[in-house]
Amino acid sequence: MKRLLCSLAVLAILPCLHAQDGGLSVDADFLTRGEIRSGGLTSGDDDVPDFATFILERSLLGVSYTKQGFSARLTAQHSGTWGSYEGGTFNVYEAWTRLESPKGFFAKVGRQNLSYDDQRIFGADDWAMTARSHDALKIGYEGHGLKVHIIGAYNQNPENISGGTYFTGGIQPYKSMEALWYHYDIPRTKIGASLIFMNIGMQGGTKGEDEKEYQQQLAGAFLSFTPAKWSAEAAYYHQMGKSEDGIPIDAWMASFKASCSPWTKWSFYGGYDFLSGDENFATPAQGMIGMTHHEVIRGFTSINGSHHKFFGAMDFFYVTTYVGGFTPGLQNIYAGGTWKPADKVSFDAAYHYLATATKLQNADKPLGHEVELSASCAISKEASLSLGYTYMRGTETMVVLKKTTDRRQLNWGWIMLSVTPKFLSNPNR
Repeated sequence: MKRLLCSLAVLAILPCLHAQDGGLSVDADFLTRGEIRSGGLTSGDDDVPDFATFILERSLLGVSYTKQGFSARLTAQHSGTWGSYEGGTFNVYEAWTRLESPKGFFAKVGRQNLSYDDQRIFGADDWAMTARSHDALKIGYEGHGLKVHIIGAYNQNPENISGGTYFTGGIQPYKSMEALWYHYDIPRTKIGASLIFMNIGMQGGTKGEDEKEYQQQLAGAFLSFTPAKWSAEAAYYHQMGKSEDGIPIDAWMASFKASCSPWTKWSFYGGYDFLSGDENFATPAQGMIGMTHHEVIRGFTSINGSHHKFFGAMDFFYVTTYVGGFTPGLQNIYAGGTWKPADKVSFDAAYHYLATATKLQNADKPLGHEVELSASCAISKEASLSLGYTYMRGTETMVVLKKTTDRRQLNWGWIMLSVTPKFLSNPNR
């Protein structure tokens, strides 16, 4: 709370200061979204209706300062549900400074967003009401079509002079992280290529007894090709190391997406995602607890990615867990199109066929079919309104894996207002 009050005080004082040799700006992001759900995420209690409606809100208030060779940003965040007794969550979303040289080298330290390539590995996850950020040091080089970023982070619970280094979780689930991202735009082509390597340390064991830090690695590549009226992208990532329970990890994922814009107002897209899954996956019977021994974890998981962006808008996969905690993986075949009848209006429709990646012992692979409809309209320069509806017809496998309603009719609708005013803008002198 003290940190929040200090941050709000700084936000109140900064606009009153006169920037002598730099540029000062104050901006905000107000997001309000109402949702209605019917079916899909049950509590397991038959007496509790599988239906919910609620209104969520998120408010960001940020101050940025820039001058030659230096920039800084501080952003306070509040998020919550309308009418909630708890009053929502207050925290600091961004608090960083950046130093850079004319030759392209830079260093950025503090709480910051990390977003790379298609955001499967690192992403802001902006759909969530508490957008993701990391306490990290990032150093690198950008220039001549080349970008190299080196990232390091070490997390700990409130500062102690004693008590060891056992980490019970905080803004991020990992205790430590090291990452290298390399990107190169090939000259005179529309091809971009990225390589990423990451190691994260996850706290394991029990505090004061058998404390251990298990290391997990990820390596992968991302390719994009973006000529005038169509584009294509592909990615492959492999996970290794050990889980928090000390179980070896050997998992991978691959994806491909193609898009085209044959006419000015129309565009189409389609793709395929494959995420490996745990072998010998079995779902427990009704009222039973599933206990399956796994010598190796083969279910791919993206800890820092933008989950809502992929695998269907209902967020059944890699946002909520499966029964038993392990995952049979996922296959996602999708196609869609966007129509823009005017500059400020767009409509989108998409279809997903979803199935598990591995064969289940007591169920089939298909999970269901999902149809998504959405529309957006820019009301003004600062405000936009969007809404959507998603319907999923689940299979019996979906029922037993996610404990969804036996009706297998899953519906979700939402409407969202986004307002992003800029209260003060003082460009560099």
